Amino acid sequence: KTPWGTAERHWMAARLKRCVVRRRDGPEQHGVAASCLRELRDKACGVLAIEKAQEPITLVLAEDGTIVDDEDYFLCLPSNTKFVALAKDEKWSGRSLDSGTSWLSESVDEVDSAAEKWKQLARQLKDDLSNIILMSEEDLQVLIDVPRSDLAEELAQSETKIQVLQDTLQQVLDRREEERQSRQLLQLYLEALKTEDTILSKAADPEAAPRKEMDVVDTGTSSTDASATTALSNQVLAALKEKPAPELCLDSQDLELVLKEDAAALASALGWDKQKAGALQAACDQELSKRLKQVQTLHSLRSTSKGKKTLPWGDWPSAKRKK
Repeated sequence: KTPWGTAERHWMAARLKRCVVRRRDGPEQHGVAASCLRELRDKACGVLAIEKAQEPITLVLAEDGTIVDDEDYFLCLPSNTKFVALAKDEKWSGRSLDSGTSWLSESVDEVDSAAEKWKQLARQLKDDLSNIILMSEEDLQVLIDVPRSDLAEELAQSETKIQVLQDTLQQVLDRREEERQSRQLLQLYLEALKTEDTILSKAADPEAAPRKEMDVVDTGTSSTDASATTALSNQVLAALKEKPAPELCLDSQDLELVLKEDAAALASALGWDKQKAGALQAACDQELSKRLKQVQTLHSLRSTSKGKKTLPWGDWPSAKRKK
């Protein structure tokens, strides 16, 4: 065999991502390796014996049912991610057999759930430190609050390196808080300008206000539609309503769910107008794109520095502050 053929096989092996696939209601899981979503769908149909009549299949995350149909998002997922293959006309159900223990999902036993959650988050970092970018503020805080000795044992690292890691997580959390406050101040400034313009307009045209009152008609409808149904959890909806910059509080999977929602249904669920809901989705799209670009940049830097001393644990910059 030629040296080029050997090099090509090594290159192909490096591009493959290990995944676990199963049917919606089937207990059997199969490990496959694929370089892209299309290849993963083809292999899943083969190992799960899905007939041609049941295609095309839809791949969703076993932990929460997030539909994976974007190549960039697929590349950002860690190795050994669990997928559920949904045949044609099938829908994902959170009560499906072996739906997976998600580090985002709520558990009946809150104590066990909290312990399992920080361990799942720690494994995410152990697989790839760039997953920090994809974590929500809540997840970052969970890892910051874990005792240093416990986290060091889970990651098989010294407590000194874990201290540097937690300081870095705190810096990321602080930066997001600063971004939120900046956006909130900008929003208040814009609202103040709008209010000032309204006052000036009314002062210039005294008859405008009475006419406006006469034109108001009670249609008997409410901006909140109780029958509106969304795939978002109550926790996510509460964050969208209460947080000044909710896109910074949500992790990437929740951002993906918000983007997939119909703008009208989202507006009804939040009690907003459609324009405001559309602006929220645009902000979520921008935040998700920024995180994915950061992950891709990290991967690119790692690939270009191949052969050099890596920085995953020892050379993190020292934190300047900690709450």
